[in-house]
Amino acid sequence: MTPQLNKMKVLAVDDNRTNLHILQVFLKKLGHEVILAENGEEAVRRFEAEAPDLILLDIMMPVMDGFEAARRIKSLTNERWTPIIFLSALNRDENLVEGLDAGADDYLTKPINFVVLEAKLRSMQRSLSLQQASIDSLRRVQAISDNVLDAIVTINERGLIASVNRSTERIFGWTSAEMLGQEIGLLIPEPPLIADKFGQEAPGSKPLRRSGKEREVEARRKDGQSFPATIALSEIELDSKPMSIGVIRDISERKQAEQKQRESARLLQAYYDQTQNEQQLAMRLMEKQLHRRGLTDERLHYKVIPAENFSGDIVAAARSPEGRFYALLADATGHGLTAAISVLPVLALFYRMTKLNRSVKEIIQELNQQLKESMPVGRFVAATLLCLDEVAQNGEIWVGGTPEAFLFDRWGRVSRVFASEHLALGIVDNSQMECEPTIFNWEKESQLVLCSDGLLEATDKEGAQFGAEGLAAAAANTSPATRFGQIEAALDRHLDNGVAADDVSLMIIDCP
Repeated sequence: MTPQLNKMKVLAVDDNRTNLHILQVFLKKLGHEVILAENGEEAVRRFEAEAPDLILLDIMMPVMDGFEAARRIKSLTNERWTPIIFLSALNRDENLVEGLDAGADDYLTKPINFVVLEAKLRSMQRSLSLQQASIDSLRRVQAISDNVLDAIVTINERGLIASVNRSTERIFGWTSAEMLGQEIGLLIPEPPLIADKFGQEAPGSKPLRRSGKEREVEARRKDGQSFPATIALSEIELDSKPMSIGVIRDISERKQAEQKQRESARLLQAYYDQTQNEQQLAMRLMEKQLHRRGLTDERLHYKVIPAENFSGDIVAAARSPEGRFYALLADATGHGLTAAISVLPVLALFYRMTKLNRSVKEIIQELNQQLKESMPVGRFVAATLLCLDEVAQNGEIWVGGTPEAFLFDRWGRVSRVFASEHLALGIVDNSQMECEPTIFNWEKESQLVLCSDGLLEATDKEGAQFGAEGLAAAAANTSPATRFGQIEAALDRHLDNGVAADDVSLMIIDCP
């Protein structure tokens, strides 16, 4: 819907004060703001000072007539259109032509027919409303363009730069004034053909409105430094003239990242070739990741017993600079190197975000989105993540796909169970993922117990599983100091020198 200017600022110019007074009363009755001037020179000054929306201009005036005033006013206007309506007793055709040549947009003879004047004002008001809508639209488009990170360059049919956005100045170091009117070769020494392609079109034909494929080019900054970039050209027709819009992206960081990735891949392949064993590589990678300082925290007791083939179990712990304690127990799908590769980014993100003192929800969202975007369908990571705030004496815990977690009191009784009620990481994106953790408090000498399904599903020679019942029974009537050892001993008795079919992970955390 086109916005309406309910009120205009009108500059009325006439050397007859009676006429001015009549115009002022009439315009104010219509709801407009009125500015008065008694000659052309004063009209030019008031125009510069007040920036009116519309001008009612008499022709025959002392000091400076209306024709000259109109010419000067029109020379002062830039992109904004200010309509001028001449009011004069001169009604010959040559007067009308001279007025229009001077820049007038309409003409009304004296004595003024106020019904006609009101109609002309409404017409001009509609035109000004359309102008304002266009200005607003242009500003919105310009704001969007200026906030795009890529350089956006408009190029005319001769290969000259017609416009640039703010990112073009940032990326290339030139000001817009320095770039406008220059050949695109200023930015891209060997640009795609633009002018020649337009020149090949048949006379009267319209350029193809299609987006060109993105291609890599070498770009050059004002200081002469070259850098890798991509450019995508789109052809449009603007004011019946063919134009190209080029979107230029600095890919220096991507190239550096690709180089680092290639180097990492080379090192990984060399390491793999040396070991000649995928399982050994997976175990060594995990062993390196698991030996982090956070796992030596005095509040933490943990154990990871790998199965015959590494099955994706990891544990991690860290303290933020603010003193919050984080713990992670995760289990990736698959075995061997496949599982190891799945959990490596989880560990990296966990340690990076705990350094930033992020909440459990923020960490889960980042882990899930990264895994969803990078992992193939069917690959996911089950996880339990918790954070203890020793100052506030409360905690957050999130359980997705791993077995339920337990809060034991000082006597080894289960005081709270944290059910596994969320999806594992990497299955759905964040819009479908429930990332809110459970908030909890604890009593003195309480302990949190986290475990993998390998522990609960460990079977004895009769095929019976250790289960949550075996865990609770092993912890019952034990002190916090001896509880970890009691559970280990109970599991050993259950296995009776056997080997679990899956990785077994156990974490016990003392609540402060």
